Amino acid sequence: MLTALINGRVLRAGALRDGEAVLLDGNRIADVVPAKEIPADAARHDLAGAMLLPGFIDTQVNGGGGVLFNDSPTVEGIAAIGAAHRRFGTTGFLPTLISDDLEVIRDAVAAVDAAIEQGVPGVLGIHIEGPFLNVERRGIHRPDKIRRLDDEGIAALTSLRHGRTLVTLAPERTTPATIRRLTAAGVIVAAGHSNATYEQSIVAVEAGVTGITHLFNAMSPLTSRAPGLTGAALERTELICGIIVDGYHVSPTTLGIALRCKAPEQLMLVTDAMPTVGSNSDAFLLQGRPIRVVDGICRDADGTIAGSHLDMVSALANCVTMLGTSIEIAARMAAHAPAAFLGLAHSRGEIAPGYRADLVAVDAAFGVVETWIAGVSSRAAETAP
Repeated sequence: MLTALINGRVLRAGALRDGEAVLLDGNRIADVVPAKEIPADAARHDLAGAMLLPGFIDTQVNGGGGVLFNDSPTVEGIAAIGAAHRRFGTTGFLPTLISDDLEVIRDAVAAVDAAIEQGVPGVLGIHIEGPFLNVERRGIHRPDKIRRLDDEGIAALTSLRHGRTLVTLAPERTTPATIRRLTAAGVIVAAGHSNATYEQSIVAVEAGVTGITHLFNAMSPLTSRAPGLTGAALERTELICGIIVDGYHVSPTTLGIALRCKAPEQLMLVTDAMPTVGSNSDAFLLQGRPIRVVDGICRDADGTIAGSHLDMVSALANCVTMLGTSIEIAARMAAHAPAAFLGLAHSRGEIAPGYRADLVAVDAAFGVVETWIAGVSSRAAETAP
């Protein structure tokens, strides 16, 4: 039976539209029609005036619901993280592993494969952020975990059988041939935690790097005579950059400059979320180091920022309130841009016939009212046995 989502403001073709109904047929959007043309046999689902947006896609999720992926590289851990973030509008995500031993990477890849096979809602693949980074730009990553990328590492990075693999590496710590080898195996390669020069960055882009991990953070900056990785990220239109819009990682003024350099399709919202998101706890351990959330910021005892306490609907709201974007633009950065980055723009990130029924209903105060993953409402998921 068709389900008609009615009485909402539907974000379609770049604009919020009134008087339209979204028809769901199983896990797909069957059609978008004027409200007066809803088929008589369709079940009606009242959105009560909420905005209906494409479901948010988060490509950098370290944890949530009290679970850190590094500590729980299991199907159960992934499911708990996904359930926590679904409450904030995330309908697709990459569980993200920060720099760790190859054995942990292999376990995490196997868990993601199993999670996808078992139909854990929202899992799109894996993000392996390190350990092939530059220790000079490691941030919270443990220096003893950082290593060179060799054949054993490549084998681990290319072992996922289902979904997408995103790898963050420092271009100057590997070779263009290795980047080409990864991309030829279907891996999406992003540059991050890097001290690369502008010239090294461009060589990496030409070898196949297509993304930038948390733009401005943990990378060589843009300066007057040395543009660095940041300059390359802002200049090259083929690069899609993740941005953490929490008001702490990057100044809103700096992010505003990025918005003037890059089209919305070239910037994607990410959370870099830690276990405290969707949890009642304000503290956790990160590879043996105590991390605490103080004034909304995750920090270790030395004051180093350790991921974030951000969720996707808050990132969307911050784009509007801090950066002055429209809801339509912010939603594009939360859904379409990451879908395109992952090569999924043909099936996710839009509300259009034939697309996956991955949706989020958001009220005027940026509260998540309901989500759908593959056509299944969060309300139904909460009551399922």
